[in-house]
Amino acid sequence: MTLEIIRIPVLSDNYVWLVHEPASKETTVIDPAVAPPILAEAEQRGWNITQIWNTHWHPDHTGGNADIKQATGCTITGPAAEAERIPTLDRHVSEGDSVKLGDVIADVIDVPAHTAGHIAFHIADERAAFVGDTLFAMGCGRLFEGTPAQMYANMRKLEALPDDTMIYCAHEYTQANGEFALTVEPDNDALIARMAQVKVLRAKDEPTVPTNIAAEKATNPFMRAASIAELAERRAAKDAG
Repeated sequence: MTLEIIRIPVLSDNYVWLVHEPASKETTVIDPAVAPPILAEAEQRGWNITQIWNTHWHPDHTGGNADIKQATGCTITGPAAEAERIPTLDRHVSEGDSVKLGDVIADVIDVPAHTAGHIAFHIADERAAFVGDTLFAMGCGRLFEGTPAQMYANMRKLEALPDDTMIYCAHEYTQANGEFALTVEPDNDALIARMAQVKVLRAKDEPTVPTNIAAEKATNPFMRAASIAELAERRAAKDAG
């Protein structure tokens, strides 16, 4: 991997990702909830923020856009279908489009369900995907603006990525997700082992993400759902819990 990817915890459980491409010295911010810690981290590292990439419109993913743009003059790219809800966008993209950080190309994937126009950024050459609130470690996003059918389709798109693709999601939800997953598959040995590791990490207040596609295929009850109906049932049960 040529990219340098830094995790910045903000708010109660959000992760903002700061991504630096050394050859061009370009830096992008993925889903900045707030500005000050992002600007401080970039300054400490001597990185010049040139871009922001938004996966969806929610304020805990876009709240830092305006202040970072004012401070750096960066270009902001985000979902075309949510342009009216993200007034700071300079470029609107959807599946079939790509964005570049230096010479590194990120392909845009449409993954609606959590929000109506949610997108993900997949950097094939770097084995990395920034998925916002669509896929979590052992979980998926709530269906605020979409359907179980859409989320089921998202799971199929994402599980088709290479197993070693690192998944950079936007929240530290892993322990709660894993506890729910165990109610769905209490005899899943991979899940039991993973949760043991997660509990150790969280007891030390250490992060559990990024994850990867192989781990999610083995332990994520939403990716492992055999049908739209099964995913819908599991999402409803998780929401009720």
